Amino acid sequence: MKQAILYQQLKNQNVRCQACNHCCIIVPGKRGLCGVRQNQNGKLYSLVYGKAAACNLDPIEKKPFFHFLPGTYSLSIATVGCNFSCLHCQNYDISQGPKETGEIFGEDLLSEEIVKKAIELDAPSISYTYTEPTVFVEYALDTMKLAKKQGLKNNWVTNGYMTPETLELIAPYLDAANVDLKFFQDDLYQKICGAKLEPILNSLKLMKKYKIWVEVTTLVIPGYTDLGTQFEDIANFIKNELGAETPWHISRFYPTYKLTQSPPTPAELIHKAREIGKKVGLKYVYTGNILNDDGENTYCPKCQSLVVQRLGYEITRFDKNGKCPKCGEKLDFIL
Repeated sequence: MKQAILYQQLKNQNVRCQACNHCCIIVPGKRGLCGVRQNQNGKLYSLVYGKAAACNLDPIEKKPFFHFLPGTYSLSIATVGCNFSCLHCQNYDISQGPKETGEIFGEDLLSEEIVKKAIELDAPSISYTYTEPTVFVEYALDTMKLAKKQGLKNNWVTNGYMTPETLELIAPYLDAANVDLKFFQDDLYQKICGAKLEPILNSLKLMKKYKIWVEVTTLVIPGYTDLGTQFEDIANFIKNELGAETPWHISRFYPTYKLTQSPPTPAELIHKAREIGKKVGLKYVYTGNILNDDGENTYCPKCQSLVVQRLGYEITRFDKNGKCPKCGEKLDFIL
């Protein structure tokens, strides 16, 4: 447990958390919507500081990052808790657990130990992932600072709902972020995730301003993500606000948690969305959760030569130091 770094003290010992855009006003003894930030006698505390609910060595492609340190492994950590309440959460046991049971669990693991473990495992980066790193920002930030001193890179896999204040704090130490852009309709965000669209779009634009490498992931839920012109809207937002070089990962949904009435996403719908992204002018549009799909490969945006082949998490690179071996085109890799 550690006192939070982003909050405002109010009257009657109430506090306003400023870590994420919910900006919860929390009365003494209660927790925010994330379930892991508590008001104790007029001061806000992180209940998960130093408590890792997960610590694994993962392929960086699993995050998914396809252009950030491709082919490497990343030490991946998380605590319990999340500021979203997604009905389809894959990691609901650790993300929603504190809200449902009040329990805070995890292995005692200091930031110094995380960095040491990453170095021992020869992992060039640390991923803050599985749940939402914004809710354990104090723990993440301390780890990121130490990692930077040791020459390691930091990346967040995030829902993008942090405040500008949080992003400003972490930006000097954050090398890359994969941001879930789940929908492009505010009502769907509120219905499925308990959040709003605009703060996420603002975070994405701020990340680009801070020169953080960004990749975007959209999980396609039939009957929700394919409503209206959301594919076109997301693709146009990425191109116009983030840049055509920003990778867009379009992933297949499987029923889970509280959203079991929707069927798995047809592969044709994923391919349709990919074609829309390419037509809009995005250089790198990828399919996800479809076994051995051609859409997981990277092709040169200029001559269309195969430059990275992916079979699951096994990759074969044909590029030459981040450039197409055939025409020399820069492939927008962070190596």
